[in-house]
Amino acid sequence: MKTTSHVLISGRVQGVFYRASTKSKAEQLGIKGWIRNTSDGNVEAVFEGEEEFVEKMINWCYQGPPNAKVEYIKVTKKESTNKYDSFSIKY
Repeated sequence: MKTTSHVLISGRVQGVFYRASTKSKAEQLGIKGWIRNTSDGNVEAVFEGEEEFVEKMINWCYQGPPNAKVEYIKVTKKESTNKYDSFSIKY
């Protein structure tokens, strides 16, 4: 079953290749959506795909790339829209 989750990640997540690493992991899992830095130092993402793989993606976000230090993640589940055809980094 397809699902979509909006995720806000807080901690040391900018300047540590968090977005690029997340994009790579999302592509491995077949996740579609996007990720971007926020002006307050967090990272925001939308993950859309099979529920099992979206959960794996969210679990990966708690660790992130080697230099990240994730302090908090807020996940909001949404109705799947199938509006994404790839995973992208927004600037």
